[in-house]
Amino acid sequence: MAEKIWKTLPLAQTQLNLQTTLFSGQAFRWYSLPSSNSYISVLQNTLLEIRHEQNLLHYKTHCSDLSDTNVELLIRDYFRLDTDLVALYEVWSTSSGVFKKKATDFPGIRSLRQDPVENLFTFICTQNNNISRITGMIEKLCEKYGKYIDTLDDKKYYAFPTIDSLCGDNIEQELRDLGFGYRAKYVAKTAKDLKEKGVDWLFSLRTQPYEDVKAELLKFHGIGPKVADCICLMSLDKLDVVPVDTHVRQIAIRDFNFPNLKNKTISADMYAKIGALFKDIFGKYAGWAHSVLFVADLSAFKDPAKRKNSDEESNLENDENEIVKKLKEKDDK
Repeated sequence: MAEKIWKTLPLAQTQLNLQTTLFSGQAFRWYSLPSSNSYISVLQNTLLEIRHEQNLLHYKTHCSDLSDTNVELLIRDYFRLDTDLVALYEVWSTSSGVFKKKATDFPGIRSLRQDPVENLFTFICTQNNNISRITGMIEKLCEKYGKYIDTLDDKKYYAFPTIDSLCGDNIEQELRDLGFGYRAKYVAKTAKDLKEKGVDWLFSLRTQPYEDVKAELLKFHGIGPKVADCICLMSLDKLDVVPVDTHVRQIAIRDFNFPNLKNKTISADMYAKIGALFKDIFGKYAGWAHSVLFVADLSAFKDPAKRKNSDEESNLENDENEIVKKLKEKDDK
């Protein structure tokens, strides 16, 4: 097979920071290729390699059934390139002096438009977890149940598993053997429930009102308020939604004068009020703006030398309220 040729899209550096966007806890299947200063992942059964330099986004596929036109459309959709991020930063900076101070050091942070199936199952695995461990778990899941796509530099790449592949009779025990702990039960049960509803149903949530979508997501095993909001924001087009955890609460208290009530847990009322606070300040893209502030506040990203492949241990530890905590089993390992 002839090697694919690099193609390019004009894109200013201020419109996309690949390192920060790909390794900030939104997605967990991107890998860096230092030899080519690029990044690689599987999207829609396509092994895609990208790099960004001199205001050009370079990309090529190593294995794909997509036409060149559809590959470009995939990239534009995934990174939401039709949205002018520089213009959004200007609006957010006008709305918030705090944002304006951070914007210079953290340009180009995009909210990814991910596949809802992958996003849903991935974020079930984020509970009480860190980026490094989540990445390892998702890699094991793909190796075990995903379709083999290609091998590059001795590394095998797989597609994310289909719902059908996660509905086997032994799936829960197999996932426990892979180190998923109590999350194995959530993945197994959610896969069966989602199979009954169908993939098209999940994608249809993109056009439904946020309140209805969140209510549906909360019916799945292992999905609490924050995980539901992450899915809404990252794959279901609810860009005003702000997932709230202890870290976001700290930002609200320190930077936006949210009352510090000294509560150890985040009540439903507090959760709603923090989300409303961000929406009042940043409007219909509040979830995206919150993601920029979230990343800017993580210690691993404050030092530019550490921005690549960050493993911020605390940034994905969910304060998912008592509902999810009570679902945890004693044999979590």
